[in-house]
Amino acid sequence: MSGTGREGPDAAMVTAARDGDRRALDALVADSLPLVYNIIGRALNGHTDVDDVVQETLLRVVRALPGLRDPKSYRSWLVAIAVRQVRDHEQDRRSTQHRRADLDVAAEMPDPASDFAGVTILRLGLTDQRREVAEATRWLDDDDRSLLALWWLEETGGLDRADLTSALGLSGRHAAVRVQRMKEQVQTARTVVRALRADSGCSELRTLTWNWDGAPSPLWRKRFARHVRGCAVCGRRTAGMLPIDRLLGGLPLLPVPAGFALPDLPSVGSAAAEGVRQVVSSLPFGGGAHRGAHALPPQPRGLLTAVSRHPVAGSLAGAGVAAIVVAVLVTGPFATPPAPAPERTAGPLAASAAPSPSPPSASPSPSPSTLRPSRTPRPTRSAAAPVVTSAKKGVSAWRAPGASTALAKSGASWYYTWAAHREGITAPRSVEFVPMIWGADSVTSRNLAQARSAGPYLLGFNEPDMPEQANMTVEKALSLWPKLMSAGRVLGSPGVAFGADTPGGWLDRFMAGAKERGYRVDFVALHWYGADFRTGPAVNQLRSYIEAVHKRYRKPIWLTEYALIDFSDGTRYASDAQQAAFVTASSRMLASLPYVRRYAWFGLPSSGTEPNSGLFRADGRPTLTGRAFQKAR
Repeated sequence: MSGTGREGPDAAMVTAARDGDRRALDALVADSLPLVYNIIGRALNGHTDVDDVVQETLLRVVRALPGLRDPKSYRSWLVAIAVRQVRDHEQDRRSTQHRRADLDVAAEMPDPASDFAGVTILRLGLTDQRREVAEATRWLDDDDRSLLALWWLEETGGLDRADLTSALGLSGRHAAVRVQRMKEQVQTARTVVRALRADSGCSELRTLTWNWDGAPSPLWRKRFARHVRGCAVCGRRTAGMLPIDRLLGGLPLLPVPAGFALPDLPSVGSAAAEGVRQVVSSLPFGGGAHRGAHALPPQPRGLLTAVSRHPVAGSLAGAGVAAIVVAVLVTGPFATPPAPAPERTAGPLAASAAPSPSPPSASPSPSPSTLRPSRTPRPTRSAAAPVVTSAKKGVSAWRAPGASTALAKSGASWYYTWAAHREGITAPRSVEFVPMIWGADSVTSRNLAQARSAGPYLLGFNEPDMPEQANMTVEKALSLWPKLMSAGRVLGSPGVAFGADTPGGWLDRFMAGAKERGYRVDFVALHWYGADFRTGPAVNQLRSYIEAVHKRYRKPIWLTEYALIDFSDGTRYASDAQQAAFVTASSRMLASLPYVRRYAWFGLPSSGTEPNSGLFRADGRPTLTGRAFQKAR
């Protein structure tokens, strides 16, 4: 059942997987992952959504596999799905950018640490001309970058021309024309890269670049290329370029990153885990153990060992592929129908459960969001797992039945109640209470004394930019700030509802006024609510917002309210499964940002029968979101 290299998995493996053989499906997904990752990774050029698009592609492949008529066409079919996913992602990303009003956050620049061209350049020690090819890929149109990803794999033996033409939906002659035009664009981009890198002394080029933002784009490629073609100085720099066909062989395939996994993985019961181990133990991946592999603790995902021996995917460390296979086996077309889902919790939050908007201990009125509607991911179920605690993880809480029990079960290391006191909620010694001075009327001697005695941390005013919340002018907040400084040794900024990164916004004016007066603000408190309920885009939007705020103020961040709630037209909650997936993925992202010191989910209690973002029911049982929060780090 082994794959056949360039031709892809043999028909017997595909047929068996299509007909419900879990062992064959396991092997087929493992065989397909490196190819899919290279297509999408090259096409998206290291965008932070690469992992999400790969995951969506593999899940779509598994779910559509029973409808595949010709097993021999599996590889071409797989490539076509990957290309469509790339195109859909790019279209969605452009739509999102066009809807953003704030130019400071309009461009989603790829993370330099995950830029594939950058990795190729920095880590592989390429020759100058191969380095130019890698850099030139940044200047291509989206369609050309997708085509380059396919042609790249054709040149390195991963695909043949039939796969490429099938993926493009073109005739062989038309595909050849497209490839040739793409290669010409790469060559043009190489001339631009070489001219910009050279110290040519060309005054016209310096004039042309004075208002360039430094980001490669097709528009600037055309402008610079037009100059290079007509410039005697810059034109000389382009002599001696080798054809990219002769350079491409030295650029290796992209390794699947360590720990690559679906963001919302089900935990597998012991019987299922044992079944996976038995299935994978006989898979014919062949070869010796992967050199440099690290010893890992025992875990119920036996594919890890097999993948570490795979000649192409051997660079994958951890349980990434195994996690994908386990997920698709549980949620895919061959899975046993799951037991009925537990009763979902209700929302909006009942008035009896949440504090009133006034007095100062009121519950928040989360910020409106302008992001687009959701595309719902398929939910997965999880078995019970040990509760994980971390210094960052916290919750917002209010007086509600079972709140103290829920807090003890949650794994949170800290909590707050929008007040200077605990609102009657008791907590284990290991769980820290952080007080808040909610609004202007909360600045009393009693509240300040309670805040002072609660510990070193103090949260500032709650959503002063919202009429139904603290509703304070910047001047009023600044006039009261010295009293808060006297009550908290580590003092957080007012937590605005939105626009913390906006120049001239409420928080921006407050931070400027505090700096002028010499007032202390030790960290920035943020609120964020997402209206796009898809896990990947929501996580990326949250990360972009946090990064923009940190870049603006250069202070530690506390994310004191966040969840998936759309306030653009009333109140619309994500489903419990969507919230759970977002908790898992967002907590992983937040743990990776060193300047995010703490985060608090909104919120601890859950009530009723409709979806909301609560973690625990009144009887102490966690919701699906609550179980994900318990496992979050």
